[in-house]
Amino acid sequence: MNLAVLRDIGTSPVDDDIARIARTVRCIAIVGLSPNEARPSWGVARYLKSQGYRIIPVNPGHAGGTILDERVYPDLRAIPPEQAVDMVDIFRRAEAVPAIVDQALAHLPRLDTIWMQLGIRHPQAAGRARARGLTVIEDRCPKIEFPRFL
Repeated sequence: MNLAVLRDIGTSPVDDDIARIARTVRCIAIVGLSPNEARPSWGVARYLKSQGYRIIPVNPGHAGGTILDERVYPDLRAIPPEQAVDMVDIFRRAEAVPAIVDQALAHLPRLDTIWMQLGIRHPQAAGRARARGLTVIEDRCPKIEFPRFL
């Protein structure tokens, strides 16, 4: 189903953004990805990887190791530019969001989307990202949202 058809059936502007993101994003840095299979971040990352997205784990406590067979980076600055991150998915408390967004804006030149997981919002950081032309999704989960559009 294309975006024009989705608009015709009454989707919201956020749904239009999510539909576009689900179809165009290829590489997702997941900040706060846990190696613990019981944690929501692990389940979301596993789902995204199973759908063909490239995931890049970001977790300073596990840097240098692997999660879901992917090398873990300590922060967004450490991700090599050739990884071409399209989206940053944030699994951290709202207080941590401004620093993550600032780091993403400074070090990820191909970034298109900042995604904050369920329960996470930060209007000021979201505003800075939007002012730089990025799409920002707050308080949503791609594992829940993407299947509606794929």
